[in-house]
Amino acid sequence: MLKTVNILNKRARFDYEIIEKYTAGIVLAGTEIKSIRLGKANIAESFCEFNGTELFAINTYIEEYAFGNQFNHKSRSERKLLLNKKELKNLARSVQAKGLTIVPLRLFTNEKGIAKLEIGLCKGKKNYDKRESLKEQDTKRDLDRIKKAFN
Repeated sequence: MLKTVNILNKRARFDYEIIEKYTAGIVLAGTEIKSIRLGKANIAESFCEFNGTELFAINTYIEEYAFGNQFNHKSRSERKLLLNKKELKNLARSVQAKGLTIVPLRLFTNEKGIAKLEIGLCKGKKNYDKRESLKEQDTKRDLDRIKKAFN
C-alpha cells in the first residue's frame, strides 16, 4: 500500500491568479523520489522557466536522502518537466505574448507512486486583490463559526 504525498504551494494561490492548470511529470534521480515519498520537499520558492523548448522547475527544494551515499542528489537543482509538445507550445506562447508566469502549485504522487508536479499558468495579483482574498477568507471563516455554533 502506497502512501500518497501531497505538498502544496500555498503562497502561489495567494500571490497569483491561476488561469490554467497542467499536470506534468518530473525527471528525478533515485534518491530524489525517496525523499519526496518521505515528504521532505518544498516548492514554495520555485518557479518554471523555458530553456529552449524544454520546461524546467527551478529552485525546487528536495532534501538529501538520509541513507544516500556518494550518489545522493543536490537539494536545489533544475528538474526537467515532462509535458506534451502541444502543451509546451501553448505555455511558451502564453508566457511570451501575455507576460504570464508558470508556477508549481502541488507536488504529489499518483496511485502508481510516480511523482507529478501540478503547474499553473498564472497572472500576478495586485495588492488590492490580495486584500480582497484575505477579506473573503475572513468572512467565510466567520460564517463557518456561526453555522457551527448554531447547530
